[in-house]
Amino acid sequence: MPREQAEALAGELKGIADATRLQILSVLLAAPDGEACVCDMTPLLGLAQPTVSYHMKILVDAGLVSRRKRGTWVWYAVKPERRALLEAMLQGGGEAAGQS
Repeated sequence: MPREQAEALAGELKGIADATRLQILSVLLAAPDGEACVCDMTPLLGLAQPTVSYHMKILVDAGLVSRRKRGTWVWYAVKPERRALLEAMLQGGGEAAGQS
């Protein structure tokens, strides 16, 4: 694996290596329109807006999530090219956690 590719993959893995960010990705993947704003996620996650925004920045920087400003709100969505991979990982994670 070339160094550049390894660094990109490491950045993505760091982006998802957190329980809160995995929950956020799950919320985004399940969102009816495929996107959500922080105001939608804070009650679902039980976290304050600054905390959710912090985690969103990490996911955006990792290249997993896109952001689009509409009016005063910023809407986030899983990038289409990452959607299938993240769905497979999140579905497989629940099965692995239940195994002994």
